[in-house]
This record gives sequence, structure tokens and C-alpha cells, in this order.
Amino acid sequence: MSLVELVARADARGLAASGLACLDRCLPLLDGGDDVLRPLWSALAADTAGPDWAEELARVRAEVAGLGGPGGTDGDDEAVLLVRGMLSGAPDDCSVPALRAWADACSAAALRVHRLLDPAADPAGPAPLVAGELRRQTAVLELLAAHGPAGVRPALEASTEGRRVLRAVVSRRARGHDARL
Repeated sequence: MSLVELVARADARGLAASGLACLDRCLPLLDGGDDVLRPLWSALAADTAGPDWAEELARVRAEVAGLGGPGGTDGDDEAVLLVRGMLSGAPDDCSVPALRAWADACSAAALRVHRLLDPAADPAGPAPLVAGELRRQTAVLELLAAHGPAGVRPALEASTEGRRVLRAVVSRRARGHDARL
């Protein structure tokens, strides 16, 4: 099934996990720690429609607001702005329409971030970072569709792998930025 079809068929928990996983994988651009989004993952594992989601989302937004980009990345960097937009666009309301719009927006933003950061961009086909991000987005939705709440943990693990990849790319990018100064 294609990514578009998976998003169209996903329930509220799958949509929330999809958006959250995209944000989680892109968090290295804000120099965020690995556990910043953990409360949202926990709220999602418990009950995506519960009040914990909105409460934890407010806490995460406050914590992330003070983060800057690594290696002197400034606030005008398109990739950083896309990541901030993913978080600011997260709905407090866990209705399926609100979560579907957010998941769609996060998917597009995460793919754009990976396209911007991929040094091996290939106009003939998807670049390696973009292809990897597409695979992870699909895997998250498939895990939640197949396993329901039990799919949250493996979805987090898939997201963690993607975060490590992007953290390495961001680190190389920052070193290159420092070398040019």
C-alpha cells in the first residue's frame, strides 16, 4: 500500500504516530535531546484521544521553544523552520480530521527536510535520505495499522533509527558550516 493510502486509512492513533514520528526524526535540527518527545509517545501509547496528549504537547512546545539549531544554524534556515512548523501545527484536538491534516503536513515537511539535507540529491530519483524517510513513514503507519497500541513502541524504534541518521547528517552539515567560517 502506498504512503498516501496508509494515511487515508489510518485511525487517530496511527495518524498521531505518523506526525509524531516525522517530527521525532527531524528533531536533531533543533538540537533537541532524544527524550524531548517521549511524553507525547507515552500519551499516544496510553490513549491518543486522552487529555494527556494536549497537556504533554504544551509542555513539549515550551521546552522546544528555547532550542536552537546545532552548529549555529539560525532561525532563517528552511529546514529548521519546517521542523518548528511541524510542532506548532500539532493539534491539541485529537480528532481524525485534525490529525490527518497534521500527519499529511508532517510527512511533506519531513520529506522536504531530508531533501534539503541530502548531499547526494539525484534529480533522476529519490535521494538516499529521502528514500529512507519514505520507508520509515510507511513502516510507522504499517506498524500501527497491524498492531494498534502495541505498534507504538516499534514505531518509536523506527523513528529513533531515523533520528540517528539525521543527527549524523546535521553534525556533518554543522562541521562543514564551521569549516567555511
